[in-house]
Amino acid sequence: MTTTWIIECDIRFDRKGRGSRKVLANGPRPHRQTEPGRVPRVARLMALAIRLERRLREGVFESYSELAALGQVTRARVSQIMNLLNLAPDIQEAILFLPRTLHGRDPIHLRPLQPIATTLDWRKQRRRLERIAGENRTAGPGHNPLNRIEISRRDANNRYTNLAIPTVF
Repeated sequence: MTTTWIIECDIRFDRKGRGSRKVLANGPRPHRQTEPGRVPRVARLMALAIRLERRLREGVFESYSELAALGQVTRARVSQIMNLLNLAPDIQEAILFLPRTLHGRDPIHLRPLQPIATTLDWRKQRRRLERIAGENRTAGPGHNPLNRIEISRRDANNRYTNLAIPTVF
């Protein structure tokens, strides 16, 4: 005489490591708490530039052309991304910690940052960024003054001041 057993339980298949090795685990898939929205593209490019520069220093890559071939982009595009490293550290930090974009377009794009990054004097960079921010402050009725980046910097008297830059460029 044969008896049929039915066993019911929740299982999931997880990937372990970087390969395609799958592991059987008990229970439902754990719910990940993720923040709503997406990280702005310019923040991701800034992080990529920092990571690639570190890899170049370590000798993992030899040149921008090798990076371009690996990333299937042009050398000019790699140069545009790597030029973000010429920005003042406080501007880089502000870009890295931009608020997530909940809907619509990203608040800051790479194009207006390129001419600023070509200026190697950090004080001039900050002034150019202030000028762009000033133009956007008077942009019109759709401008939200709460949507901005706070950058701390030292003024002429060596005191820290906060600079509020609108994130709509």
